[in-house]
Amino acid sequence: MNSASIPPSELPLNADGSVYHLRLQPEQLADRIILVGDPGRVPEVSRRFDEVEVEVRNRELVTHTGRLNGHRISVISTGMGADNIDIVVTELDALANVDLQKRVPKPVHRTLEMVRIGTSGSLRHEYPVDGFCAATHGLGLDGLLNYYAVDESVFDRDLERAIRAHVRWPERLAAPYVVACSDDLMQRIGYDMYRGITATAPGFFGPQGRVVRLPNTVPMQNDLLATFDDGRHQIANLEMETAALYGLGRSLGHKTLTVCLLIANRADKTFSEDYHPGMNKLIDTVLQRFTA
Repeated sequence: MNSASIPPSELPLNADGSVYHLRLQPEQLADRIILVGDPGRVPEVSRRFDEVEVEVRNRELVTHTGRLNGHRISVISTGMGADNIDIVVTELDALANVDLQKRVPKPVHRTLEMVRIGTSGSLRHEYPVDGFCAATHGLGLDGLLNYYAVDESVFDRDLERAIRAHVRWPERLAAPYVVACSDDLMQRIGYDMYRGITATAPGFFGPQGRVVRLPNTVPMQNDLLATFDDGRHQIANLEMETAALYGLGRSLGHKTLTVCLLIANRADKTFSEDYHPGMNKLIDTVLQRFTA
C-alpha cells in the first residue's frame, strides 16, 4: 500500500468497492445533489425527475439519481443531525475526489453542488410559518467543525465573536462557528426567499431551547439568538444540519445552500397546520431553479 494512501480503517469500503454508509459507486453520483433529512422524501423529489436511473438504500440513507431538464441530479437522504451530515458529506466528497481503488486523492478536484431542502423553526415573528428561508450562514452550535483542522478562511470569525458575545455563550458548551453559504447557489435558488443565519443545534429538545423535564443551560437561548442584529445579519431559524453542511462543504471545495420550510414559529409558539403543500411547493421551486 502506498504510504500516502488512505487506510481501510479511515475510509471503509464495501466488498463491491462502494463507500461504506451510502453504498454508492462514483458513477452513481451526479454533480447536482439535493439533500433531505427524511428518507421518505427522496421519492417525493425523484418522482419529479424525467427519469430515475439509480436507486440505492442503506439504513436511512437513500439515493436516487436521474435526469431533470437535461441535467443529471441526485437526491439523497441524510437522516437527522450534524453527525449524519459528517458521514454523508465526507463520503460524497470521497466519491468525487478520491480514487477508491488506489485510495489516494484524485489530481483534479470535482466540485459538487449540494442543496439541502429541510424544515426548521423560525426564531423571528416576521418570518412566518409556511414561509421559505434560505440560510446565508450556518451558525454551528453542534461543535462538529471544531474537530477538523480547516483553513481559517472557511469561517466568519468576526460574526462568530459578535454572536458569542451577544448570547454570552457558556464555556462548557462547544465553541460556536460560522460559515457562509455559496453565493452562487443563493443567487440561483434563494434570491427571493426570507434570508438569515440558520443556527444548527446538536439536538431537538434542550439544544433548541425546549424544556420538557430538564432545564436549559442557557435559559433565554432562543430570545438571545432572535435579538442578535449587527446591522447586516440576523439569526432567522434553528435546525440540526446546516452549519455542518456549510463547514464541511466549503472546507472540501464544494458549493452548499440550505433552504427550509418554516413549519414552526418559536417566537409566536405556532406550528403549521399542514406543511405538506408548502413542502411540495418548495421542492418544485428548488428543482426548477437548480436545473434551469
